[in-house]
Amino acid sequence: MLIYTRSGDDGTTGLYFGGRVPKDSDRPIAYGEVDEAQAFIGLARSLSIPGSDLDHLLIQCERDLWVLMAELATDSANRHKLLESKSVVSAEMVTALEDGIDAVMESLDLPKEFVVPGGSPLSAQLDVARTVVRRAERAALAVAEQGSYVGQYLNRLSDLLWALARQADATNLTAKDASLSSSKEHS
Repeated sequence: MLIYTRSGDDGTTGLYFGGRVPKDSDRPIAYGEVDEAQAFIGLARSLSIPGSDLDHLLIQCERDLWVLMAELATDSANRHKLLESKSVVSAEMVTALEDGIDAVMESLDLPKEFVVPGGSPLSAQLDVARTVVRRAERAALAVAEQGSYVGQYLNRLSDLLWALARQADATNLTAKDASLSSSKEHS
C-alpha cells in the first residue's frame, strides 16, 4: 500500500465527507495547528510514566483532538453528518477537561508570581504543548461553526496543560528537595 496519493500535489487537500480546499486556507491551517498540538502533547506524554494517571489523561486528550480535527476538517455543508463525541466536540468533553483541571488544582498551591517555564523536562514540554494549543485555538476560531465547542475545548485543554505543568514542577521540586535532604543527612 502506498502512503502517497499525489492528489495534494496541486496544492489542495481533501476534507472529511468530501470537498477539496487549498492547503493554505483557514480550515486546513486550523486542523493542522491542532495536529501539531496533539504531537506536542504526545511528546509530553513520552516524558510521563507509562500507565500513570498522567499518561492516561494525555492519551485521552490526544484522542479527543482527533474528534476536534474531524470537526474542523468538515465543510459546513456536511456538518450534519458529524457524530457527537466521535467527530464533533461535545459539551461532555469540555466538562471532562474541567473535572481534570479541578482534580489537579486541588493538589496544588498556586504560584505566587509568573511562572518561568523549565522547572523540569516534563513541565517544560507541557508548557510548550499549552502554547501550541493556544495557537491552535486562535486558528480554530476562524472556522469553528456557531454553537461549536471547539473553542471551549481548546481553551480548557490549555488550562489543563498549565495545571499539569505546575503539578510537574511541584513534583520535581519535591523530588529535588528530598534528594537534597537525603544528601545532607549523609554528609
